Amino acid sequence: MLITGTEVYLDRLYAYMTSSHKGSWGMGFDHWDWVPGVGLIAMMDYGVAMKRKDVISYVKDWVERNKRLAGTMKVINSTAPFAVFPELYRQTGNEWYMEQSRQIAQWMQEDAPRTREGAFEHTVTEKVGFPEQVWADTLFMAVLFLARYAGLTGDRKAAEEALQQTMLHLRLLQDRETGLLFHGWDCRSGHHMSAVRWARANAWIAVAVPEIVMELRGLTAIPEQLTERYIRLAEGLRGCQSEDGLWHTVLDRPDFYKEASGSAGIAGGFIKAVRADMLDSSYLAAAWQTVQGLVPLISAEGEVTSVSGGTPVMPSAEAYNGIALFPTLYGQGLAMMLLTEAAKLDKEGGDGSWKL
Repeated sequence: MLITGTEVYLDRLYAYMTSSHKGSWGMGFDHWDWVPGVGLIAMMDYGVAMKRKDVISYVKDWVERNKRLAGTMKVINSTAPFAVFPELYRQTGNEWYMEQSRQIAQWMQEDAPRTREGAFEHTVTEKVGFPEQVWADTLFMAVLFLARYAGLTGDRKAAEEALQQTMLHLRLLQDRETGLLFHGWDCRSGHHMSAVRWARANAWIAVAVPEIVMELRGLTAIPEQLTERYIRLAEGLRGCQSEDGLWHTVLDRPDFYKEASGSAGIAGGFIKAVRADMLDSSYLAAAWQTVQGLVPLISAEGEVTSVSGGTPVMPSAEAYNGIALFPTLYGQGLAMMLLTEAAKLDKEGGDGSWKL
């Protein structure tokens, strides 16, 4: 029995994610893009951590059902589902997962559009372009896969690319004054566009970087500056966390609504970073606050509420506050990642204070 009591909530999240949501953009699973990709990544982590063979089988079945779509549109956002392929290869030994991973890793390193600084341009499946734009989302949607691929294969070139992209995104997006991250950077104009410190943008990087670092260790030297930048980010985030453990959709606007997916991603990142020896253990208390603030937002059916819709770089801070709230697979996924990390803490020997 888990000290944290997270098992029941993880079950609810999974049940809601795998039930029928026909016609729902946010909960529609059968397409190859970032929204189902985030859900798959969370499911795979959950299945492996909790030894849930049925969950792992769901991920395998999803890939089998949708593999005709794999790689048909090569953009940053459509890379997200491939992040489960390294673990699927470990689980099955199926060479198809390895070959697909090689092809996507090669595309990323050789053909993916880049900005003048060398960062991956954030490209999407929708018929819209963001030329010469760097978004925080990219580290989770694409660089996480590249790091996992490098960790699986020992490919040092892929590892160096993943590290370079991580450093570029941190350098281009981090606010010198607060340590927080802006949502995007326009390389042509040389500014952060609306210069908004959006919670979910910070969450994508907060949760991705510790795992990227753990995958790359032993393959390439991790510069001290990376850890220093992450610590500054974490300090800035902890400084604007609300008393209930959540964060506002724009981090430095306490008059704006609190947002569940960004909050879960940030707190999940804190736990991962403590495990990666990038943050000290005091950040577990901040993560536990978030767990306590998040679980009341999970309905009896397992829907994570207070999740903002898909959000490009908006023209103003006020525009972020106007984004509608509705259930999404990335909202479910980020909540599942946090609760999985909490469950892993218990399995590693929790101190009893993480009790729901």
